[in-house]
Amino acid sequence: MRAPEVDVLVVGAGAAGMAAATAAARAGARTVLLERGERLGGVLEQCIHPGFGLHRYREELTGPEFAHRLRAELEDSGAEILTGTTVLEILPDGPRVKAVTPRGLRKFRSRAVVWAAGARERPFGALRIPGTRPAGIFTAGLAQRLLDLEGLLPGRRAVILGSGDIGLIMARRLHLEGVEVRAVLEIQPFPGGLTRNVVQCLQDFGIPLLLSHTVAEVHGRKRLEGITAVKVDARWNPLPGTERYIEADALVLSVGLIPETRLIEGFVQLDPVNRGPKVNGSLQTDVPWLFAAGNCVAVFDLVDTVAALGERAGIAAARYARGELPSGRKVPLVRGENVVGLVPSYLNGAMGSVAVHLRVPRPMEGVTVDLGGVVRRRVRVARPAEMIEIRLGKEEIAELSRAPQVVVEVKPQ
Repeated sequence: MRAPEVDVLVVGAGAAGMAAATAAARAGARTVLLERGERLGGVLEQCIHPGFGLHRYREELTGPEFAHRLRAELEDSGAEILTGTTVLEILPDGPRVKAVTPRGLRKFRSRAVVWAAGARERPFGALRIPGTRPAGIFTAGLAQRLLDLEGLLPGRRAVILGSGDIGLIMARRLHLEGVEVRAVLEIQPFPGGLTRNVVQCLQDFGIPLLLSHTVAEVHGRKRLEGITAVKVDARWNPLPGTERYIEADALVLSVGLIPETRLIEGFVQLDPVNRGPKVNGSLQTDVPWLFAAGNCVAVFDLVDTVAALGERAGIAAARYARGELPSGRKVPLVRGENVVGLVPSYLNGAMGSVAVHLRVPRPMEGVTVDLGGVVRRRVRVARPAEMIEIRLGKEEIAELSRAPQVVVEVKPQ
């Protein structure tokens, strides 16, 4: 049986995937969206807190409300939606995609593919924390799902390791459900989440935040009984004499996300820092028919940005499927002083505009973002938790594209 042919195939129906499929379908491409879950929206369905949609919809929404808006747009676009469908393999020739659907194995042939598979949480085993392995240790996403979708408490006394946004939000949610949040530990000397979440989730409820602290040991046999917290130096080495035992029956881990690339890493070039595929300003990878958007490229702090990038990828994929996407010369963007996360990895001189997103390694005030000595933007406050967005116009891109590479730096003013 011949595999059905489509113009754009989108893998993943989180914010990036739904926005990409909608944009591709509206651009006239025959579009199919594949999602392994039974519902569209991904992790948004369990994010019942507000704070979404301020940029995209100009109003504050919860995660499910944001997902509902995207679903409505998707359903109006005419894209075909297949839920309960797990992609098994992506083959470069064609390209072809193999997936298991509720009706069995299916193969698709597409002119372009948008990879929007999101990111997965870093597990407890990756932390190498000494001690036993009792019940009561959860990733923040799992604890959130248990609480918000299943109505189950992960414990009665909790410690949270990591002050990323989901960890901060879970501290508030657990507190509001009657769980005693004993402390939030952060190995860095600064919070890992947005400032508004530090204030609204911790300070407003009197939940202690212990900076430069981590878990030195886990205690308990069948069930977690407590943890030993310890202060660390600038190199994250434990400081003897600073150990303290904290009684808890739940340890919630908010220790970072890893872009999901397992089905594409065999044939696409990955960024060693972002850990996702390298993309240009159109979200096109070094494999011309493959586009990527959202947290599978790099971990972004705002879902509004994820949706905007998905939309851009969908439009570009539709243009590629029609043979209308300009190629142009690729100019590498290179990390310079005080730059960690950086998206895209390349500029394309044929593009009309592009947004460059970057992340700094530590809090800084009064800085200038410099791109190749040609483009400079002043930023009042730069924090690791918040990606800086620099929008480039057509003339700026054309000037930058004359160089062999563009070094991106963040300098004190």
